[in-house]
Amino acid sequence: MKNILLIIQREYLTRVKKKSFIIMTLVGPLLIGLLYGGVFWAALSSVDQKKIEVVDESNLFEGKFKPTNEFLFDFSKSDLASAKANFKESGYDALVHIPAGIFENTGKVQIFSEKGVALELQNRVESTIEREIENIKLTEAGITQSVLESAKMNVKSETISLKEGTEEKSSAAAASIVGGICAFLIYLSVFIYGAQVMRGITEEKTSRIVEVIISSVKPFQLMIGKIVGVALVGLTQFGLWILLSVGVITIGGQIMADKLAASQQMITESQMANLPPEAQEMAKAKMQNGGGMPQGALPDIFGAIDTLPMATILISFFFYFIGGYLLYSALFGAVGSAVDSDTDTQQFMMPITIPIIAAFMISQFVIRDPHSNLAIWTSMIPFTSPIIMMVRIPFGVPVWQIVVSVLLLIGGFIFTTWIAARIYRVGILMYGKKVTWKEMGKWLFYKG
Repeated sequence: MKNILLIIQREYLTRVKKKSFIIMTLVGPLLIGLLYGGVFWAALSSVDQKKIEVVDESNLFEGKFKPTNEFLFDFSKSDLASAKANFKESGYDALVHIPAGIFENTGKVQIFSEKGVALELQNRVESTIEREIENIKLTEAGITQSVLESAKMNVKSETISLKEGTEEKSSAAAASIVGGICAFLIYLSVFIYGAQVMRGITEEKTSRIVEVIISSVKPFQLMIGKIVGVALVGLTQFGLWILLSVGVITIGGQIMADKLAASQQMITESQMANLPPEAQEMAKAKMQNGGGMPQGALPDIFGAIDTLPMATILISFFFYFIGGYLLYSALFGAVGSAVDSDTDTQQFMMPITIPIIAAFMISQFVIRDPHSNLAIWTSMIPFTSPIIMMVRIPFGVPVWQIVVSVLLLIGGFIFTTWIAARIYRVGILMYGKKVTWKEMGKWLFYKG
């Protein structure tokens, strides 16, 4: 046990003292925050308002196209031929032609542009015309605009879980987001830190340092020490990332919220002047009532997260993070001990990585139905349970399923560690030989 602790200490301190570890741990969350924040900021700041000329031969849609931060519509009295002839010198970015027969569905709307027509512009034109024609037809049928407006209603459902006679609020959206993030972090950690174990063993083997180490400790002790040491490195890095990310999200979220609110409420005086009087009053009322950033959006998000069993999620994440890592890193370590270089690891990596990749792909379907047979069975199999169960737990999972999954994962780790140890003790001191699957199979039954 003393030897294992010494190896764990060596593996841990060697890695956490590296400049690369310190820099990525401290700067990583900031870089990610700057990346997403920069893209978001650029998307909002680089909005270039396009001027759109509209030739409406039907005379039905003037004033119906609402100006936005992206598009400003200007209705022209000229005919289509003149508008097309003067389009290049007009300064407009696009020309929309609404034929006279659009109401009777005898003509098609056309959008002209020197450059490619933006999909957002096409969708806005189509939806505005469809909505206005619908309103006209309903009005002709005796349904007034006031009746239409009163008939519109936003319905929000409240999801409630019934557990043992008690009612608890739930949120499918929050559960999907939290479960997806947890699953992705485990998926990422298996590859990052499992590869570190494999690379470390391969380097020590090729440099012959392992021959000196093996003279003092048993191969199994060396393998376990490396696996646990790298696991502690991973937990340290994830813990610091979480703490730093909270600060980045808090500061960056407030800045982005202010920017988004300013962008969404930015209807200029020139835009307002192009609106009919009723539309101007509606626009002003919308701005006064918080028509920009949805009021209470952030509290709603945090409120939805509060409906989740966070204690269960955090405890489960810690266990499945460790369990999934230990299970796969043992196999990565076995591969590292069997080969002489990184290039030789490729033929053995595929069978190991297929289950974890498959689990991540299946998780996309599990989010849709977390209580399906596929979700239940894959959350029990040790090779897929770390990801699938973490997707399911935010939705609420029976305790007996979690217990069975945990026991099977522990059993799977013991089994894979036994296999890895049998391969490791032979492969770690074998040089200059191309190892095959058949050869590795024989190592499992060597005595000693």
